[in-house]
Amino acid sequence: MSKNISKSTENKKTVRSINKNIRSSTRKLKPILKSIVGKKVDIAIRDLTFSDKRISNDIKKTISSAVANAENNFQYDIDNLIVKEAYCGKQIIMKRFRARAKGRAAPILKPYSNLTIILSEKKKEKVVKHGSKS
Repeated sequence: MSKNISKSTENKKTVRSINKNIRSSTRKLKPILKSIVGKKVDIAIRDLTFSDKRISNDIKKTISSAVANAENNFQYDIDNLIVKEAYCGKQIIMKRFRARAKGRAAPILKPYSNLTIILSEKKKEKVVKHGSKS
C-alpha cells in the first residue's frame, strides 16, 4: 500500500496548489478546468476573470496561489509558467432534506470538491536557422 515515487528532472520544474473544499460538484468544475489546461498563466487568469461561472473565482484563487508558490518558493519566472495539469476530485457530500407533502422528505445533496492545479515552467526553445535558401 505504499506509493512508488520516481524522481525525475521533469518533476522538479512543477509547482502545485491544492484547494480542498470547493462548494461545487466535479461535474461543474471539469469543463472550466479543461479550458485552461495548456494555456499560459496570465491568459488562464484573464479567461477566468471574464467567465460567467460562479466557481471560476475559486479556480482563479488557486491558480494565483500556485503562481505565488512558484515565485516565492522556487524563484521561477512567472511569465514562462503554463498550466500543465488541472483536475478535481470528489470530497464530502452534505445531505439535507426538504419537507414534502404527506410527511415525506426529499433529499438535497450539497457536494464539495478538491481542486489541484499544477504549473510548469516553459523553456524557450532556440530556433535553428539553416541559412539562406536561394
